[in-house]
Amino acid sequence: MYAIVSIAGQQFKVAKDQQIFVHRLQGDEGASIEFDNVLLAENEGEFKLGSDLKSAKVSAKIVSHLKGDKVIIFKKKRRKGYKKKNGHRQQFTKIEITGITL
Repeated sequence: MYAIVSIAGQQFKVAKDQQIFVHRLQGDEGASIEFDNVLLAENEGEFKLGSDLKSAKVSAKIVSHLKGDKVIIFKKKRRKGYKKKNGHRQQFTKIEITGITL
């Protein structure tokens, strides 16, 4: 059984006991959250989508909050003496899918 769910503006294919990294979510570590924006669900070869999924929910538990790898942004214009270096670390939340209800 798996589902395609929209979490924080991105779509993820999730299954029970799977751990994924999503953009930073509100909530403490160990808190449980539910996502009701399920786009597609599959259960033993039977697919459901659209109006069949009005009551479908994906429940998850927040495992931890962390930062991603550093991304370096370097801008330069040749022969002008212009150089600019900047960096960024994206905030992520690691969640574990605890169940899918249809």
